[in-house]
Amino acid sequence: MRLSLLLAASLFPATVFAAGSNDSTPPSKPKCVEGKVYDTETKGCVDAQSQLLDDGERYNAMREYAYARSFDEAYHVLDAMQDQSADGVLTYRGYLARSTGDYPAATKWYDAALESNPNNLLARSYLGQFYVLQDKEELANEQLIQIRARGGAGEWPETALAQAINAGYISSY
Repeated sequence: MRLSLLLAASLFPATVFAAGSNDSTPPSKPKCVEGKVYDTETKGCVDAQSQLLDDGERYNAMREYAYARSFDEAYHVLDAMQDQSADGVLTYRGYLARSTGDYPAATKWYDAALESNPNNLLARSYLGQFYVLQDKEELANEQLIQIRARGGAGEWPETALAQAINAGYISSY
């Protein structure tokens, strides 16, 4: 059993920012305001472009702003990310586009995130939630099946999508 878990873990790597973020739980409230990012070393809020930060810290702050519906701040931090082609960046570009009503862009960004990393469970969850929003339950269920098949059973992406499918609508996360 242990060997099969290790094999599964090696086949389905975590997202790019795994060391600095936790996509398996909803984020906390923003620690800073006005697009600033909390720097763990100085224990203060700094500009998102600051060299003191790594992308993990930026990613966490961007998630906090996005979930707090502070979309301008989330975009500001997202734009400061060093690797704009990272699947986590692409995923949140999709999330922000969907959240602000730009559905064609949301589809484009989710597709790009999954092309970059088919094992991106959060992108699959957000895409599935997008399908729920569009009353495309079959497509949402396909994403839920993919999340579970890729080792995401019991994780936040699966839970959020399952709740959306069961409720027939998406919550603010």
